[in-house]
Amino acid sequence: MNKKVNIGTEFLPLSKKDMEERGWDRPDFVYVTGDAYVDHPSFGVAIISRVLENAGYRVAILSQPDYRSKDAFTEYGCPKLGFLVTAGNIDSMVAHYTVSKKRRSYDYYSPGGKMGARPDRAVIVYCNRIREAYGAVPIIIGGLEASLRRFAHYDYWDDKVRRSVLVDSKADILTYGMGEKIILRLAELLSKGIPVRKIRAERGTCYLCDKDDKVNFPVADEFDFNRLKTDKEEYARAFSVQYKNQDAISGKAIVEYYDNKKLVQNPPMPPLEREELDKVYSLPYMRDYHPSYEKAGGVPAIDEVKFSITHNRGCFGACNFCALAFHQGRTVRSRSEESVIEEAKLIADMPDFKGYIHDIGGPTANFRYPACEKQKTEGVCTNRKCLSPRPCKNLTVDHSEYMHMIYEVEKIPKIKKVFIRSGIRFDYLIYDKNEDFFKKLVRDNVSGQLKVAPEHCSDNVLCYMGKPSFDVYRTFRHRFFEITKECGKEQYLVPYLMSSHPGSTLADAVKLALYLKKEGYQPEQVQDFYPTPGTASTVMYYTGIDPLSGKKVYVCTDYHEKQLQRALLQYSRPANADLVREALIKAGREDLIGNTKECLVKPEAAIRPKTANRRAQGKTANARGYDKKNVGRKRRKNNGRT
Repeated sequence: MNKKVNIGTEFLPLSKKDMEERGWDRPDFVYVTGDAYVDHPSFGVAIISRVLENAGYRVAILSQPDYRSKDAFTEYGCPKLGFLVTAGNIDSMVAHYTVSKKRRSYDYYSPGGKMGARPDRAVIVYCNRIREAYGAVPIIIGGLEASLRRFAHYDYWDDKVRRSVLVDSKADILTYGMGEKIILRLAELLSKGIPVRKIRAERGTCYLCDKDDKVNFPVADEFDFNRLKTDKEEYARAFSVQYKNQDAISGKAIVEYYDNKKLVQNPPMPPLEREELDKVYSLPYMRDYHPSYEKAGGVPAIDEVKFSITHNRGCFGACNFCALAFHQGRTVRSRSEESVIEEAKLIADMPDFKGYIHDIGGPTANFRYPACEKQKTEGVCTNRKCLSPRPCKNLTVDHSEYMHMIYEVEKIPKIKKVFIRSGIRFDYLIYDKNEDFFKKLVRDNVSGQLKVAPEHCSDNVLCYMGKPSFDVYRTFRHRFFEITKECGKEQYLVPYLMSSHPGSTLADAVKLALYLKKEGYQPEQVQDFYPTPGTASTVMYYTGIDPLSGKKVYVCTDYHEKQLQRALLQYSRPANADLVREALIKAGREDLIGNTKECLVKPEAAIRPKTANRRAQGKTANARGYDKKNVGRKRRKNNGRT
């Protein structure tokens, strides 16, 4: 198969004028998106639109339309086959609000980072406006917001269980997961004149039908929304069934009843195999934002990915707070080495390329294949995870192909350096008895800092996170610095840490604070647990039940206690002193309040205002979130979790 990766010569239409210049009277599909139009394969709209274009369909982009009336949705007239609707690359509520439910001031997916270009709950609003404009026109919804809200789901912002977004949007079909195969199949059926309401047998889709209508696949279980919204045990059980049926090989259909209607999720669509992925990434993307945004300052989201390469999909790590298992799935697929090398050559020839490939990664950078041979024929296990709490005996650990691919990219003229900046699964890394890749990573592919995600040091909390024991991180950390020293380099680990995850008590937070003190970490940024749709951890947060085990779990839902846990992780900040003292008293650890080196915080009267003010401004030598033993008194920028 031809592995050639192409660069485009023109963007898809972004206005009626663009469409008419192409000689079209109307498009086959109008693609409505809550993001600015960026034609780069890191953006879902770019991939789906180019896949459709490659199959011969005319696609016009309606980016961030004025949602206050139906008028903007008539830009191209009524499309021949239908509307495609997505909120964009991330859920619109996450894009708009912090974990404390405060309005964000910056939007990475809008021109100039300006907020307000898309509505809250964008999928619902866009579909309602389309219905106002065109009535019964086919509407297909997809993307992250639709995919993760396809069932009845706990909504953190409303603090209640909401209906499936398919019900509230009044769309015809919801596509979930990675959508290339699904959208081509739907386009084929619509182009043959099959009414959208009769399309019910396609994998990777959800639809609404009458209560007594036949389902085309075996059904795993049935649930009633009226019970799900009030019965937390039933809600947790429903998620468990959903989680266990997201594999294309073993997954079955799932049904939810909404009064006299029922929602059916058909089993997942099989993932794209290597040659299919190669083809998707070979399409002629412009690899930049639309030039109409230049005056506003461009689209910030392109900065991190313009010179990066995605080589894989899926993640068998399956952390409980991550929605990847519910969206991309737990089975990994990857592109061929030839395809990645061709894309690297294309990037190297771009006029603004400075010689640095920022990343060759994906959901987890160092995964290339399914976790074991069994997954290829029987699907992922429903009763255990591949890496936690301990690695499965059937786990295949091999970095050789990934390492060889990076070596080949590094040989390309004009490429000075290849960095790996997306998540490295450090447990998988140290399970590899062959350290060649580990040594290469530390020697060649770390930009002075390696971001890793231990998340916590309490095994109790890590268990609920679906992460391995903290001893695994200790082993990794020790070896990382050994290899760094052997290489004669000065490099640092930037650990991602999370406060207030279900299962985390004040005692756990104190334990983490003590570890940070012992090891010299003073994190500048800490992520509070953010309950977003489609994760097991969100179910724990809402129900107090671990849906994967059925066991009760402690949950920190009180805002003030969340502040206390977060303050403990940043105990050295003078601004947090009062909260740290309060947390230690509540945890029964008054012994950690004092003037000795073992203490986390001084007694109240012992703080001098001048010193506190200086530290609050971040001017102390060790206020940048790095390992004190290895940083000394140097300051470096912390590009940690946002």
